[in-house]
Amino acid sequence: MTVRVHYFARLREELGRPNEEAELPAGGTTVGGLWQQLHQDAPPERLMAAVNQEQASLDTPVSDGDEVAYFPPVTGG
Repeated sequence: MTVRVHYFARLREELGRPNEEAELPAGGTTVGGLWQQLHQDAPPERLMAAVNQEQASLDTPVSDGDEVAYFPPVTGG
């Protein structure tokens, strides 16, 4: 099972890549579990995410073919 992962803003700079493909374990995982699989660390505090361009929480399931985006909290005005 494969998903496409995108990183935005500061995360893109810190990780040194805008995107990557990831293999999911059988049965899928969650947004938070995918982060841990890719980075061998807990997700950063206040990490924001989207699955298939819809806002998601760290508990949101991720399935084969999904597109997952991670980004830091955004402020502006």
